[in-house]
Amino acid sequence: MQRYPESLPKLLLITKWNKHEDVAQMVGLLRKWPELPAIHALELLDYSFPDPHVRSFTIRCLRNLRDDELFQYLLQLVQVLKYESYLDCDLTCFLLKRALANKKIGHFLFWHLRSEMHVPSVSLRFGLILEAYCRGSIFHIKSLMKQNEALNKMKALNDFVKSGSQKATRIQTTEDMKVCIKQDTYMEALSDVVSPLNPSIVLCELCTDKCKFMDSKMKPLWLMYKNKYDHVGIIFKNGDDLRQDMLTLQMIQLMDVLWKTEGLDLRMLPYGCLSTGNKTGLIEVVKNSDTIANIQRNNSNSAATAAFNKDALLNWLKSKNPGDKLDQAIEEFTLSCAGYCVATYVLGIGDRHSDNIMIRETGQLFHIDFGHFLGNFKSKFGINRERVPFILTYDFVHVIQEGRTNNSEKFERFRECCEQAYKILCRNGTLFVNLFALMKAAGLPELSSSKDIQYLKDSLALGKSEEEALKNFKVKFNEALRESWKTKVNWMMHTFAKDNR
Repeated sequence: MQRYPESLPKLLLITKWNKHEDVAQMVGLLRKWPELPAIHALELLDYSFPDPHVRSFTIRCLRNLRDDELFQYLLQLVQVLKYESYLDCDLTCFLLKRALANKKIGHFLFWHLRSEMHVPSVSLRFGLILEAYCRGSIFHIKSLMKQNEALNKMKALNDFVKSGSQKATRIQTTEDMKVCIKQDTYMEALSDVVSPLNPSIVLCELCTDKCKFMDSKMKPLWLMYKNKYDHVGIIFKNGDDLRQDMLTLQMIQLMDVLWKTEGLDLRMLPYGCLSTGNKTGLIEVVKNSDTIANIQRNNSNSAATAAFNKDALLNWLKSKNPGDKLDQAIEEFTLSCAGYCVATYVLGIGDRHSDNIMIRETGQLFHIDFGHFLGNFKSKFGINRERVPFILTYDFVHVIQEGRTNNSEKFERFRECCEQAYKILCRNGTLFVNLFALMKAAGLPELSSSKDIQYLKDSLALGKSEEEALKNFKVKFNEALRESWKTKVNWMMHTFAKDNR
């Protein structure tokens, strides 16, 4: 017990919970059991451990979490409320207590609960917790009600755009949308709102001329605000489930924290994403950025050659970073490319094409749209379209090598960054597996059983030595490089399909 405290889950699983003596013995043991680190305690919140004594012990361990650590796991802690046998339980009290003491935790606890109020099986439980929070935090209610009202207006505006776009041209619908926004009821509801994505930002003044709707099927709204210091953009989506994106971005944020703790800053960009209701939510606009597809298209004569233009990215970075600034931009690109190569491989992110990989003008590369993960890759006509472990194309390598074919020193440094990042994640593999396991309660289509988590166990080489894990990763790295021409063909097909829609 003292030597291997983290063996507790295994011991609990073999306990005969229908035998009174065994249960009494286990309860006695739990009273003396040394507290577990949060990374191991989280596992005990799974549905396999329903006993109230076990759950009380777990909360005792979680009380040691700092606010920033608790915030990192909040998404999962709200999900496992669904496994509690009673409405009044230690986990609910723990979350409410911490939420009332920290406004940021309170803000996100509110939205994580609020976003599932349409689910009949949890609406009573979540409704009561929401009421308890609001009664205990009267100063916060006004702000949250205002945010809710703004989201209702965004939904009404989105419905208006959807119906208008079926009858009128894009230009006409955009004009009608702006006329609609300028109504007093809309301007009042949409101005001076605390951003649900980030409670430290106030969305002050809506810039109606910069607002538009996007091309995709659900016609998301692109809303631009002027606040005290600069412009802030948010995307409102209605009709898409953002919970998988939210989980993926939470994991990328966690990776970033783990890497930075070990002195490795890979310039990751886990932008804001929040599910606020049934298939509705908000996404943060990352300013001064563009998709790889647009950059390639604008640098090429024809769509067919765009995907194969290896100079397009470097030329674009040169145009945005004249003179001495280029070195820093290439450095940003190299580090962020390493981070996202490792992150997308470990999480098994699928459907990667040039429209969902973006670059900021500073050089930072980042991925968006995480509709497929844990190795759920797309196939066309029964053929797997994604045959590489992660995206590392020759135009990426071209930027990393500063446009020189023989600059192997730069490339080797990039490879080392990837390997170092991967090793750090493998060391923390248990944490990722536990967090994903707890998210099974969310009912995401691609995360519903233990089988889905097997992908993660394999990619993080759980149970293998660091040498074995690294050896396997090196094989995957070389494969990604060798097979990158297939990615190019895939991107070209994607561009063709998009242009011919």
